[in-house]
Amino acid sequence: MESPEHITQWYFASDDWHAPSAVNDLQVGKKFSIGMAAKDGSFAFDLIGEYVSIKDHEFIEYNLEDGRKVQITFEVVDSKVFISESFDPENQNPEEMQRDGWQAILDNFKKYVESI
Repeated sequence: MESPEHITQWYFASDDWHAPSAVNDLQVGKKFSIGMAAKDGSFAFDLIGEYVSIKDHEFIEYNLEDGRKVQITFEVVDSKVFISESFDPENQNPEEMQRDGWQAILDNFKKYVESI
């Protein structure tokens, strides 16, 4: 699911946004860039980061371009995969809004994976 053609199908926080582009190289020291845009064209930005630590099927850590850190943990329990994500919040938006956005992206990932 780390291929750019997959990422563009699920990496957005609401139905009025989309990810029109993605570049990804899931290896320590390599970078990714995900274009995120409002569907009405009113706003767009690139989420850029670099992978710091990867343990296949267990853990991914990356630093965003602005220095914030994100950690993702995968845990298998009774044949189900549980994903938890922690992130350093940015200072422009309320932390709850950011948490809801990250959760929405994870929910979209779940829907996408289950659909293919």
